[in-house]
Amino acid sequence: MAVTVHPTAIVDPAAQLADGVDIGAYSVIGPHVEIGAGTRVHPHVVIAGHTRIGRDNQIHPFCSIGGDPQDKKYAGEPTRLEIGDRNTLREYVTMNCGTTQDVGVTRVGNDNWIMAYVHVAHDCQVGSHTIMANNTALAGHVHVGDWVILGGFTGVHQFVRVGAHSFCGVHSSVLQDVPPFVLANGVPATPHGINSEGLRRRGYSSDAISAIKRAYKTLYREGLSLDDAKAAIAEAAKVTPEVALLSDFLASGGRGIIR
Repeated sequence: MAVTVHPTAIVDPAAQLADGVDIGAYSVIGPHVEIGAGTRVHPHVVIAGHTRIGRDNQIHPFCSIGGDPQDKKYAGEPTRLEIGDRNTLREYVTMNCGTTQDVGVTRVGNDNWIMAYVHVAHDCQVGSHTIMANNTALAGHVHVGDWVILGGFTGVHQFVRVGAHSFCGVHSSVLQDVPPFVLANGVPATPHGINSEGLRRRGYSSDAISAIKRAYKTLYREGLSLDDAKAAIAEAAKVTPEVALLSDFLASGGRGIIR
């Protein structure tokens, strides 16, 4: 399939557009941009910076992708933004390139559903199959695991990690790490059990979900110190592989977990 560019769009001759890319009216594509096959850039989108976008993405009107990081230390270094395949970015989504104070690249994986007005700041590392509802905001250096759901108006503090399969409710203020599988909500966000329904939908067995619930109780309900809870969960992970995701997360440090 040929590349389609609306006559009113401005595409730098150095930009690399694969077969089947569709650039809508009044969109602006910079010289260091690569866009994969089948991706549609709707009208009034700006894609700048050293930005690589994969296949079959939908980028809706008024998105601003690949802009300079909102970091006063940024001095024009050629940092990057990388977006995977089959992502949907709804209206007014903003995603910034990375900084040299981190790995120098902001990454977004595959099959993410990113709703209107979401902001993904510099150096964020977002996995795959996530859902970010309207007005979610990720500060710099945030890591979001696979299958995470962030409710509308959720704000995530810089350097926070949000573990895989977790769920943050609407208006959550996430100031510390959210472990995998955990339901979180509030200002500041606190734990409220595990995301059982999400796990069932993704094919987790009843036994695995029960083991994850036991691990959650070990972490939050048995009055153990964090070190003792980590040790107990590490032992449980030897029997139930699914618990290893939680055990590894707790062992890898961070800003401290929500309590």
